[in-house]
Amino acid sequence: MKIVIPTDGKKGLDDKIAEHFGRCNTYTFLNEKGEVLEIIDNTSEHMGGQGLPPELMKAHGANVLLCRGLGPKALNLCGEFNIEIYVHQAEIVKEIFKLWKNDKLKKASSEDVCEEHKI
Repeated sequence: MKIVIPTDGKKGLDDKIAEHFGRCNTYTFLNEKGEVLEIIDNTSEHMGGQGLPPELMKAHGANVLLCRGLGPKALNLCGEFNIEIYVHQAEIVKEIFKLWKNDKLKKASSEDVCEEHKI
């Protein structure tokens, strides 16, 4: 299992979670033990690259996304890629991972979509 968290940098478990997953600087990938597997730059079209963030995460094998917020398009695309999404306002990578690991997060739904992305 591979867990992805949108982050601001490359500090691993101590990094700050990005406010919005599509416009983060990096994605931090963890295994189910909470060990950092890799940290990649966000090379999606939101950052001047190619492809959408869920496509990038799927290409790196993500099964679970832990984030602070996302739009409806990302919610649907992650669903198509079988990436489970959990939303929480945690600040730090290790904090949101611990909440997920202890089954303290609920799966994201259309009710959890960021207000600025609702139509």
